[in-house]
Amino acid sequence: MHSTGTLRGIAAMLLACAFFACMDALLKSLAGHYPPVQVMALRGLTALPLVCLYIAWRREATGVFNRRTRWRLHLLRTVLNMTMLVLFVYGLKSLGLAEAYTLTFIAPLLMVLIAVPLLGESVQPRHWIAIGLGFIGVVIALRPEQGAFLSTGAVAILVAAICYALSNVLGRLISRTEPSAALVFWATAGMAVGGGLLSAPQWVPIQAGHAWVLAGLAISGFLGQLAIAEAFRHGQAAAIAPFEYSALAWGLLLDWLFWQATADVWTLGGGALIIASGLWLARSEAPKAAGKKRQAA
Repeated sequence: MHSTGTLRGIAAMLLACAFFACMDALLKSLAGHYPPVQVMALRGLTALPLVCLYIAWRREATGVFNRRTRWRLHLLRTVLNMTMLVLFVYGLKSLGLAEAYTLTFIAPLLMVLIAVPLLGESVQPRHWIAIGLGFIGVVIALRPEQGAFLSTGAVAILVAAICYALSNVLGRLISRTEPSAALVFWATAGMAVGGGLLSAPQWVPIQAGHAWVLAGLAISGFLGQLAIAEAFRHGQAAAIAPFEYSALAWGLLLDWLFWQATADVWTLGGGALIIASGLWLARSEAPKAAGKKRQAA
């Protein structure tokens, strides 16, 4: 039931993008008040209680703490996640969400390239076509001659995208032997503990007015982590990766709602091509999933 799993992964990825877009808008609002490392620590500290309650409710503690836990891979993934989030928050200080998302869309292409040698996955022609069209849409949406490509914030976002791609492929590798709860717990705990230790020397007191922001950060980040862990657990990375492009639509909407930033025709045109490539891939996967179900019946 490979295609059925891929469709389930695609649905989970679309949900993850929605949750993470809300989380990123909250991170951007915090970036103007706290250092990037502290914002990363707050991301982990606020979500960790929810993660622990979820694991206790699902009675999955044995899956999180056991002798088969691949500590080295979890540690490497934690370092990548921490680096990614610090750089992303730094980039959000000078870039809008739509600009930042457009730059991070190099990650799906990187995931496909990394998944081939690391996971042994085969890449179908339709996957390359969808990712290629999406990447062309990225170039259209944010053109190389724009100054945003040369800024320090843009470089930080691009490096964050590389860390993100590596982290997701490692997550899929770990999920072959460990449950999604383990991925979510160790990633969140790593940001909470590691971020807390790194930011402690220059910790800025939390403003009372930001309590609701932190609550929203906890909920959206927690749900986003669950969704993305499920996405890469059930589906092939090459098929799921293009659906991260849906984040651009959320970025455009949130930029307009909260910062009154509007996109130009190039950004909208590129975004349309990016989303169309993902929808085309979903349609190409659906008949295969239906055929598998009929054979199983």
